[in-house]
Amino acid sequence: MQSMQQTENGPVGKDAAAEVDGTRRKIIHTAGIAAGASMMGLATGGVWAAGSDKPEKEEVKIGFIPLTDCASVVMASVLGFDKKYGIKIVPSKEASWAGVRDKLTNGELDAAHVLYGLIYGVQLGIGGQKKDMAVLMGLNHNGQAITLSKKLADKGAVDGASLAKLMQTDKREYTFAQTFPTGTHAMWLYYWLAANGINPMKDAKVITVPPPQMVANMRVGNMDGFCVGEPWGHRAIVDGVGITATTTQDIWKDHPEKVLGSSLEFVKKYPNTCRAMMAAILDASKWIDASLTNKNKMAEVIADKSYVNTSKDVIDQRILGRYQNGLGKTWDDPNYMKFYEDGQVNFPFLSDGMWFMTQHRRWGLLKSDPDYLAVAKSVNQIDLFKDAAAMTKTPVPKDVMRTSKLMDGTVWDGKNPAAYAQSFKIKV
Repeated sequence: MQSMQQTENGPVGKDAAAEVDGTRRKIIHTAGIAAGASMMGLATGGVWAAGSDKPEKEEVKIGFIPLTDCASVVMASVLGFDKKYGIKIVPSKEASWAGVRDKLTNGELDAAHVLYGLIYGVQLGIGGQKKDMAVLMGLNHNGQAITLSKKLADKGAVDGASLAKLMQTDKREYTFAQTFPTGTHAMWLYYWLAANGINPMKDAKVITVPPPQMVANMRVGNMDGFCVGEPWGHRAIVDGVGITATTTQDIWKDHPEKVLGSSLEFVKKYPNTCRAMMAAILDASKWIDASLTNKNKMAEVIADKSYVNTSKDVIDQRILGRYQNGLGKTWDDPNYMKFYEDGQVNFPFLSDGMWFMTQHRRWGLLKSDPDYLAVAKSVNQIDLFKDAAAMTKTPVPKDVMRTSKLMDGTVWDGKNPAAYAQSFKIKV
């Protein structure tokens, strides 16, 4: 492991630190590389520094889990986008999603890089103690994967159809792992299994494992498959313990994934701080997606022990859309992990939040239908996002709903969520 040095944003490896320092200097001296304005000039005209728009809390602690999609939070801090809006982001590396949940609800964390479905689970009291929560913005689309063990692949199970066939002919208990019961990875795993005729609640055992522990658990035979964010899908291939059966973008192209989440209490108490935090992360998101060079620099920074703690080459292939399945197949995926996409990634569409509730209902986590639209309106902070978007010149879509077609041909548009939740052949 490379030696570490302390920077104003925490410890990073010497190589990464040198790269970051060089990148920061380049950005400061190059007007417009990230935000269409000089790094030292404020998109808001400096109004945060005086008057009612000044951040109420100038240092914000944002939790993250070691995953590639924590990148916009990390880079907002490392590259100094936070300073531009009068705040200091302190990234806090966390061990599990349950830990993130607990620290968000008890106030140890101000905000977090967090699973979309975790926020809704807490809001509805099904993923922990009930508390009013907030989705401030989306952090990424796409970029997760479902991995099957090399042992299953050796028996012919390399995708959903062949897995279903093996489970019919080779009867035993099959174990699959997700990262949090109401989270995105659980929902992608369940959706994919069900689309292939496997009932995740009856035909398999499902366990919860923190993302960084997935590969080690597969290596010792604790599970047959798992769904997790990158870089752990690719790491399973590099380590020779698993193969990629599908990517989540093949389940739902441009699906919502991680969000910037907080308690609603924090939003109400510190609205200016929230706007500043969102604006800084929007600028970082825009910077990451701006070029291959920026993506490579990002991969080098977040690979460091302080963040994801893996080798850069485990991160940078899939972040550039270069995929392999571990069985000799390679492809360039145009729907790789996106952080900005002209603001489409970041806008907190109400229909996205509603979709997770329909799946919670489908799988019996919710015992009755909530008022889907009302809950989404209370959780997703659209007005606050529009303010941050204006500060960063981020385009905002006209509609708070969006329409998507998923892998089984089902169309989701948010119009009749209760009927949608009941429409699936395989459900609880």
